[in-house]
Amino acid sequence: MSEVLLQMEGITKEFPGVLALNNCQFELRRGEVHALMGENGAGKSTMMKILTGVYQKDEGTVTYQGKPVELTNPKAAQDAGISMIHQELNLAPDLTVAQNIFIGREPRRRLRLFLDDQALHRQVKALFQRMGLDMDPAVQVSELTVAKQQMVEIAKALSYNADVLVMDEPTAALSETEIEDLFRIIRQLRADGVGIVYISHRMDEIKRITDRITVMRDGQYIDTVLTAEVTTQDIISKMVGRQIYETSKPEAAAGERETVLEVKGLNQGRALRDISFTLRKGEILGIAGLVGAGRTELARAIFGADRIQSGEIYIHGSRVKMRGPHDAVRLGIGYLSEDRKRYGCVVDLDVKSNVVIASYPEFLRPGGWMNTEKIRKQAEDMVERLKVKTPHVDQEVKFLSGGNQQKVVIGKWLTRDCDILIFDEPTRGIDVGAKSEIYRLLNELAAQGKSIIMISSELPEILRMSHRILVMCEGRITGELDHEEATQEIIMHLATARM
Repeated sequence: MSEVLLQMEGITKEFPGVLALNNCQFELRRGEVHALMGENGAGKSTMMKILTGVYQKDEGTVTYQGKPVELTNPKAAQDAGISMIHQELNLAPDLTVAQNIFIGREPRRRLRLFLDDQALHRQVKALFQRMGLDMDPAVQVSELTVAKQQMVEIAKALSYNADVLVMDEPTAALSETEIEDLFRIIRQLRADGVGIVYISHRMDEIKRITDRITVMRDGQYIDTVLTAEVTTQDIISKMVGRQIYETSKPEAAAGERETVLEVKGLNQGRALRDISFTLRKGEILGIAGLVGAGRTELARAIFGADRIQSGEIYIHGSRVKMRGPHDAVRLGIGYLSEDRKRYGCVVDLDVKSNVVIASYPEFLRPGGWMNTEKIRKQAEDMVERLKVKTPHVDQEVKFLSGGNQQKVVIGKWLTRDCDILIFDEPTRGIDVGAKSEIYRLLNELAAQGKSIIMISSELPEILRMSHRILVMCEGRITGELDHEEATQEIIMHLATARM
């Protein structure tokens, strides 16, 4: 059994009105990949922010390399050899790879007046050699793919001689090939004795790459198990502590349903080429495709967020002009962007303001004053309906977990009572329990007669939720499948079928 590198015991952290961590523990050994799992809001991020000096614990001890430590800020943690790679990458796009890795620590020439670029590039090449990575240190970060930028973040962490590396959802935006490259580097780091904390909601990855799993739930430590000795269902049961919602393929519609949205010949440069399809009442229409296929561009075009060059859009049989999102909202269309923090909610506002933000005129009193009682009642009803985990509706959205932020965005469009809802990656970055609740909600909305377009990169999700599936490749629709005939193999064939 390898040496214990890190020990966190009795960790408690309280925020105003919220006990985020209650007597939690975590152990990491040298040369181990240890998964930290739990639903959104379970306390994983808070635990790691305490480890990396972002937050200060209220109670408990952190023992690192055999000695108690107080990590008072992120720099103290980095200097000690503890680094974190966040899900949202933190690089300067206009600087080179080498400049990003050693920013603020660049080697200088003898008189220390000028930077030593040659020495800088030598150090970066040595790092890349350790990682088995072939990359030009002089290339600008903005020219790199997300996967390559992730590798730069790892190199940056290792440049601090990191013994502990925390990875938060590292594969969220990566393709299968890029994931394999990342796993190769993780295995190399493990062999070099680096301890890796791996946070992910993807069960298949956890089983493939980790040695042990620690599960948290509702701010408490639940269990630590050997990955090889536990089933996926066991992990889910520990995470959620309740029966989660399951659904098989949706039932086919009885008879013909009304067409609520029709798109004809939509074009937008190379992003969208001759797109035509229909959406029926009470239907979940899945849109599948690889990264860059044009799925998000299609959603934004329908919602009026991006201008189209040509084509026609019909709502309930009438042709409409989308001059902007205000037109789409007026016509009963709601859009949940894949980037919920940027386009979905205002994170610095509270829950109640976000829930009613698309429907303010409905909450005005005569004379133009806001009906605060009605707003609060609507927000509280939506929080209860969607099972949003928040201490109260006055809580700022930035303090909610990703899954609960997503529910607030859904609540915004339900308050607006939209007939057509476009969900772009509705479960990205959220846990199995929150996914389950969103699946249940989508099916309920469809049963109520709402029409849903669901874009997802997860094929099991597309297959389990969609009545019909459109597949896109390079801006075109390459196939339409009924749920009964759709398989992962057929979808992948169509998703790579260039026309």
